[in-house]
Amino acid sequence: MPDRIVTFGDVIDDVVAMPYEAIRKDTDTAASIGFRAGGSAANTAAWLGSLGAKVDFVGVVGAYDLKRHTGLLEKVGVTSHLRAHPTLTTGTIVIIVEGEHRTMLTERGANTELDPMDVTTELLAEATVLHLTGHSLLNAAGSEGFTALVARAKKAGARVSVDPGSAGFIADYGVEKFLAAIAGVELLFPSLEEGRVLTGLTDPSEIVAKLATAFPTVVLTMGAGGVVIAHDGTTLMVPAVSSPVVDPTGAGDAFCAGFLDEWIRSSDLARSASAGAKVASRAVAIIGGRPHS
Repeated sequence: MPDRIVTFGDVIDDVVAMPYEAIRKDTDTAASIGFRAGGSAANTAAWLGSLGAKVDFVGVVGAYDLKRHTGLLEKVGVTSHLRAHPTLTTGTIVIIVEGEHRTMLTERGANTELDPMDVTTELLAEATVLHLTGHSLLNAAGSEGFTALVARAKKAGARVSVDPGSAGFIADYGVEKFLAAIAGVELLFPSLEEGRVLTGLTDPSEIVAKLATAFPTVVLTMGAGGVVIAHDGTTLMVPAVSSPVVDPTGAGDAFCAGFLDEWIRSSDLARSASAGAKVASRAVAIIGGRPHS
């Protein structure tokens, strides 16, 4: 089977605002404001493409944006399978960056019409890994469509990884409901905040141990604190790669890309986490969630 990764999920137009000072309520605050292509799954695909991986991306955009987003993905080496929605606009997120912290205001737009059946049998037959994000649960097909896609991928021989998406999303969706929807996934990439919401625990080692009772491999990312991995009854820690933080947007997406790119070639978890940390360090050093082509 070829080392091919299929990603499925959101495409977003990011509006990135970086205030020059603390935000003053009810009046103006000077800021740098830029526009970038984003979306967690699309970001991961873009970083994978930039690393030279064979990667396909499946998603939905507004009809007006089809050519632009297809071109942006293909420019970094992604084979794009975008569907144009005739009436809904491409999803948009306003990201307010304050140091290492982000506040995100989200309109999912055409992403609400994501259809797991757009990931065809032919694509799955070529896939070594199917990578999903938790946000893919928020579409017309719901959890049933998500679960069916995971089952189809596994039947085709692909391994399935999931990036939960965000702690706020999990809390709103419901922890038990979320865990039930992603049952059967082999590789889970929660952040520390997401892990705390998913388990009700605070200690990283306890978080991965609890999640490892449901998922074969758990990779808990902690920013500058590095990575904790639970697999097959063992736990290992991998340090972060130090880098000046310009914008943390997409760091987790980039980590997933670096990890998966190494994992499909070596299956070595420590090496994969180190590779992910290196790509994440590149991501935080630039504005926006994707590599600059």
